[in-house]
Amino acid sequence: MRDHKGNPESAQTLERGLRLLRLLADGHRGRTPTELAQELGLSRPIVYRLLTTLQNEGFARRDAEGRAHLGFGVLALARAVQPLLRAAALPALRRLAEETGATAHLTAAEGDEGLAIAVVEPTWTDMHVAYREGSRHPLTRGAAGLAILALREGRTDYTVTEGQLQEGARGIAAPLPALPWLEASVGIVTFGPIDATTLGPRVVHAAVELGEALA
Repeated sequence: MRDHKGNPESAQTLERGLRLLRLLADGHRGRTPTELAQELGLSRPIVYRLLTTLQNEGFARRDAEGRAHLGFGVLALARAVQPLLRAAALPALRRLAEETGATAHLTAAEGDEGLAIAVVEPTWTDMHVAYREGSRHPLTRGAAGLAILALREGRTDYTVTEGQLQEGARGIAAPLPALPWLEASVGIVTFGPIDATTLGPRVVHAAVELGEALA
């Protein structure tokens, strides 16, 4: 196969490789080459060649049982995207923080943890939760992580928690619409009383708005 600009076969190989990466990123479980071939509608030799190329570049890995997983090379790409993602999220988060009087944030899944990509504090409140960008926490604790886990089960409504990450703090979060390259949620957190029936739909709206912008 000749590899030069405009080569249809090269473009097809790239498209197949990207489909394979998306499949490895979906479902959070390893897959055998046979399973990958079936789900992609490709022959096993083609899948083996694609996997070998991705493994050599660090974008795929095989476990002891031969199942394929995302490789750690994707983390470098994710870190490069984070500043762009933060810049895209700030306008929606700023509106949400000012409208609710609570600290607004975008949290993305990274493995089994939630990573705070962007945080905006309201300008007009006397007291608000200090939530730093770069903070990490298990997806199983806090509204932001639980909203991401809910999306994996097909639920898109908001999640409400109290005191799970910080004593006295209350949070509401909603997942972004499913994107092939990002699992994330938008949320607010405050020490004050929280009216979920009023603020919950506002958080959902912000998540949908940001998801559409990123899509």
